[in-house]
Amino acid sequence: MPTFAVTYYYADNSEQRRNQHRPDHVAFLHGLHDEGILYMSGAMATEPPRALLVLEADDQSALEARLDQDPFFVNGLVGRRDVSVWSVFFDPREQHQR
Repeated sequence: MPTFAVTYYYADNSEQRRNQHRPDHVAFLHGLHDEGILYMSGAMATEPPRALLVLEADDQSALEARLDQDPFFVNGLVGRRDVSVWSVFFDPREQHQR
């Protein structure tokens, strides 16, 4: 199954609104994790503020449609979202298989 690296670049001046919607955003991410789609995610210590998500999905279009349901995305808090196929070489989930 393909692995995707997704970068959220947050909208300018959205910190207060992100804090407001964070509980729903985290619940959304928990749902993806429970389904086995989201492997890991978190904020990056960068400027401009952004986050990285690592996910697995059979289809990029379906994954993007799913991410469109993220409360951060729905509420305009993601100014830009980059979705890239990531060719993972070392993966702790597949120890000693390469």
